[in-house]
Order: sequence, then structure tokens, then C-alpha cells
Amino acid sequence: MISSGVSIAMMLVLIFLSMCTYHDVVAYMPSYRVINRPHHSHHPISKTITTLSHATTKPLLATNISDGTIINESPRTLLQKGMQSFRSLDVPSSLTYFDQADALANGGLSPYLWQRGISYYYLDEFQKGSQQFKSDVVNNPLDVEEIVWDIACLARIRNDNTKEWPPKTTMELPKGKKDRRKIMSTVYSLFRGDGMTEHDLFKAGHDGNISDEFYSLFYLGLYCEIRNETTKAEEYMKLAAKSKYATGIGSGDYMSSCAKVHCKLRGWEV
Repeated sequence: MISSGVSIAMMLVLIFLSMCTYHDVVAYMPSYRVINRPHHSHHPISKTITTLSHATTKPLLATNISDGTIINESPRTLLQKGMQSFRSLDVPSSLTYFDQADALANGGLSPYLWQRGISYYYLDEFQKGSQQFKSDVVNNPLDVEEIVWDIACLARIRNDNTKEWPPKTTMELPKGKKDRRKIMSTVYSLFRGDGMTEHDLFKAGHDGNISDEFYSLFYLGLYCEIRNETTKAEEYMKLAAKSKYATGIGSGDYMSSCAKVHCKLRGWEV
């Protein structure tokens, strides 16, 4: 028989779950790199959140990087504010919040702040973005997305129409290893110039589930952008932002927000 104490605990858990979205629950799961990515995640916020829990979730005092005022918030809160600022198209503020969160954690978040790397990309600070993603990969060497974003930053630094692909000094997965997400193998091959084509990635997404479809479209959009193929980039990214995943079960995924922010920042009507 279940004790009354256990029953009460179970009821409290159920009440908590009923008040949260799937995204909220997954974001706080203590697993390796799980974020708000229902079917295949080992990326974002939970790894960052886990790191925060090891540092502190209590408010700390520090000087505001931007204007010298005193901060009295936890790194966790600052990280969440940064993500919300990004979703609200205030990318400069998102970067400020991420920097503040890292400063309060004494630099302990730096190897996990992939969100900051994305903000750097959209602020055209590509060298800093590349450095962020390279730092992340040291701690998470099997994450294709961080390698891909680094390639995107390097390509934008070069910013020409040379046929050389991929850019020099790109990172790669450890020999014999791969990202456990099937769609990412095709993404990786395309960005690394290892044989896969746009058509291959589009087909892989089309033949997969709605999450695969979204990620194929998103990274096709990013790929075409860094290749200066703006018309195709717009078409792919708009399809990603309007996909069933981005507007449905995956609407809480930070990358779904990224697709929408990308379109708005580029002036592409969704």
C-alpha cells in the first residue's frame, strides 16, 4: 500500500506537471544536453541549467556589464531572460543577459552557452560566435549543430563567393562517432562537404517525422544563407518557421523560435 506521504508527493508532482508545458518540464530534466527537443535532444538548455544548478540558483550581486548598475538575480533567471529577449527580437539584450549569467557563474557557463553563440551570429559577430561554438564542442563533441553553427560563422567571416567548401579550420566529429539524431548525419555531411546535397537533406526531412522535416528545412535555410543564395535561404527558412513542428509540438523548441527570429530579422514575412 502506498503511504499517505507518497500519495501527497505524487499529487504535488501531478499538479506541477499540469501547470507546465512540455518545454518547461524537459528544460529542467537533469539529463545530458536534453532541451526542449521532444524526439532527439541532447543539446541545450538542460545542460546549461544543470551547470547552473551546480553553480548557484540564488541571486548574486554583480555589476551590470552594460551600464554599471547592480544585478541581483540568479544566473538561471538571467539565462531565461536572455532567451526570452532573443525570442522577442531583442538580440542585443539577449547577449547582455547571457554575458551577465556567465559572469555571475564565474565563467562556468561559457562552455555551454550555445544560445550566446547564436546571438553572436545574428549580431554579425561571427568570430565571437565561432569561438563560442568551438568552446561548446570541447564539452559536447558529438553535437553536430554546434559544429554546423561554427561553419556558418566561419563562412560569414569569409563572406565571399569562393567555391572552396567547407571553410578551412572546420571542426569534425571524433573518428567513428556520430550525433545520435539521424537527420543530423545528413546535415553534417552537407555542411562539411562530405557528399550529401541539398536534395538529400530535403528528402531526409521529408521522409522523416515532423521534427526531421523542421530541422532539414532550418539547416537548408542556414546553408543557403552562408552560401549567399538568399532566395533559396528565404524559401527554406520560411517553410521551417511555418512547419507543423515549429507551430505545434515543437513551438517551445528554441530552434523553432530561431527560425522565426531569422525570418523577421531578414524581413521575410512568415
